[in-house]
Amino acid sequence: MARVRYGARTGAEIAASREKSSNLPDIWSTGVVAVWETDPDVVAAVLPPPLKPAERPLVRANISKVDLPGYPLGAGSVAVAARHGGVEGWYPLVMPMTHERALTGGREVFGEPKKLGEVTVEREGLVVRASLARHGIAFVEVRGAVDRELPVPEPARKTDFYFKFLPAVDGSGFEDDPVLVHCTRNEKVRKLEHLTGDVVLRESMFDPVADLSVRRLVELTIGEKTSDQQGRAVERVSAQALLPYLHQRYDDPQQAFDGPPEGGA
Repeated sequence: MARVRYGARTGAEIAASREKSSNLPDIWSTGVVAVWETDPDVVAAVLPPPLKPAERPLVRANISKVDLPGYPLGAGSVAVAARHGGVEGWYPLVMPMTHERALTGGREVFGEPKKLGEVTVEREGLVVRASLARHGIAFVEVRGAVDRELPVPEPARKTDFYFKFLPAVDGSGFEDDPVLVHCTRNEKVRKLEHLTGDVVLRESMFDPVADLSVRRLVELTIGEKTSDQQGRAVERVSAQALLPYLHQRYDDPQQAFDGPPEGGA
């Protein structure tokens, strides 16, 4: 019988897959990073407990082209500065990706809020344009020009906060108490340039980052970076406390509260 690809994998095949994934070479990306100050009350409003606002009400947009072997990937995120206990980090609200393959691991393993979208990074000489778009709306756009090269920073360790959960089968709450995940990345930079430009936030009912208005632009750069990624489940969190934020994960807020079809259809 020919191999049935949906059939069970052998132990040797599973072990080989794990070994291959644990020995990946550095994967470099070219990306634009914009950081700005926004309204402190808005940052506080989007953070589910037990996360707390960081000292400064910062928002960070990452917009990158990733040099994955075999096909390029567009990857982005919009996150707010947050802390959990003594750990400072970022809480992403949306993470557009251009390929389904990039969604599954992050969403199912770490709880990342990844969604299919359009990610653009374009450079012509010194002029740079980068954007995040979904449903035909470029809800974040960065426009600028390179005005100087910056010193390459030392390798840095950064943390993102995610909530890993599954909505309940009966449409009421969660299947189990959600898990707060600390995802740490060791980031290396090989080139970094400063941009003079601006950040445009456009209204979108699906990705309402326009609420995180730009009060003061803090950082605008384009660079070449690589990083690894490790996640750690740090604690179970209150399902009741997280439920009011469930709509952050879905385009249609009602789908998270829908019960199963009547009659099992």
